[in-house]
Amino acid sequence: MPASAQPRRTRNNRLFRTLAVAGTGAAVLALPLIGATSASAATGTTTTTTASTTTVGYPNTLDGWIRHSLAIMAQKSIPGTYNGIYRNIMRESSGNPLAINNWDSNAAAGTPSKGLLQVIDPTFNAYHVTGTAFDPYDPVANITAACNYAAARYGSIDNVNSAY
Repeated sequence: MPASAQPRRTRNNRLFRTLAVAGTGAAVLALPLIGATSASAATGTTTTTTASTTTVGYPNTLDGWIRHSLAIMAQKSIPGTYNGIYRNIMRESSGNPLAINNWDSNAAAGTPSKGLLQVIDPTFNAYHVTGTAFDPYDPVANITAACNYAAARYGSIDNVNSAY
C-alpha cells in the first residue's frame, strides 16, 4: 500500500503502543521475581494441587529434601553443595527415593543399594546422622548419610563423579 493511502498514526497512538510494550516486558521480567519472593503453601480451601511440606517447612520434593539435608549438614559440619548432591542423585536414582538396585554385586551379597543416593544398609547404619529418620528410604536421611560417607571417603559429595 502506498504511504499516502495508509492511515495516519498519531503521536499519542505511538506513545501508547510504546508504553504498552514496555509495561508488558517489565511484567514478564518481574513475574519470576514476584513468584520467588512470595511463594506460599496452598490452603485447604483451594483446589490447586501443590506439593506438601515437611514438618520443618521444606517442600516434600527433591528440592526440599536436598535443602533440608543441607541445613542438617551445615549443623553437623558435613561438606557438600546443592549441585553436588543433585548431580549424584540424578545419576544414582533419577530422584526416586524408593529406588532399589537388585542386580549388582551388593544385591547379590544380600545388601541392595537403596534410596536417592543408593546407599547399602551397612553404610547407612555406619554414617547415619542423628536428627534424621533411621530409614534408608527416607530422602533426607539417605542424602545426609550418603553425604556423611562421601565426606569421610572423598572429602565431599561434590568430589563423587561416579558410583561410589
